Amino acid sequence: MKPRSLRPGDTIQLVTPASPLSEDKLEFMTRLLNEAGYRTKLAPHALLADGYLAGTDQQRASDLQAAFDDPDTSAVLCNRGGYGCARLLPLLDLERIAASGKMLIGFSDITVLHLALNRLGTPTVHGPMPLTLHYPREPWVYDSFLRVLKGDLTFPVEAPRPSTVIGGSVEGETIGGCMCLITDSIGTPWGLETEGKIVVIEDVDENPHRVDAMFTHFVNSGLAGRAAGFVIGEMTRTDERADESIGARPWREIITERLTPLGKPLVIDFPMGHAKNMLTLPLGLRARLDADSGELTFLEPLCA
Repeated sequence: MKPRSLRPGDTIQLVTPASPLSEDKLEFMTRLLNEAGYRTKLAPHALLADGYLAGTDQQRASDLQAAFDDPDTSAVLCNRGGYGCARLLPLLDLERIAASGKMLIGFSDITVLHLALNRLGTPTVHGPMPLTLHYPREPWVYDSFLRVLKGDLTFPVEAPRPSTVIGGSVEGETIGGCMCLITDSIGTPWGLETEGKIVVIEDVDENPHRVDAMFTHFVNSGLAGRAAGFVIGEMTRTDERADESIGARPWREIITERLTPLGKPLVIDFPMGHAKNMLTLPLGLRARLDADSGELTFLEPLCA
């Protein structure tokens, strides 16, 4: 059920399963991959736009399924997030996708697909997309991305370390992604499973009280209590979106208050997700979180 690592000459297919984007946003990623020795292929409907969706549900699902079924495609890279992946789940043969041996790469709304495939035992890659790399990033961001494509799970030394909130060391499978999509998944057949797992969380453009609401639901649902530990990225632009009519608190303070009573290893400001600079990291793989040093170390290979 694991994907295989990529080799020079392999084809990476670019799909748009959520919101639309313009062709110019593909240029940097395409060049980066080509210079690294990979071929790229654009899915048939990848540049369509239907309001806030990149084409109809049927078109987006068809592109995604066909990319995983394509014998000439070695990995599937999502062009952007936004919204729309949850609408595709009933239209996909997830078991066939999980068994395809192809790497799925993306984040944000792609969290929906990560959760579904991780539940089936298939690791996926939480990593930057063409829209992400359309904007300049630190060199270690590209380094981390290209390393993981080859199955190298060591993080560049230049990447910043997170802050320790609760120390300790724990082992478990990494799971998670964007918090609003995690929250939306609860109660569905594809929802987050946390028993004994290291939950990785980030988000973007959520008001502080909405961060509070999502983490409160995470705790009240019992999911947080069953996790082994927590790796929190950044709630990007949350503090700037405070609703002055009801007051606000810093997002780090909110998350710390919500999760520290559980007494589990917890780090915050891990460089991943919608932060300006982000690591590429697998989901669905066993790892060790050393919260004292802020290190996340993978204990099994990503690729078969």
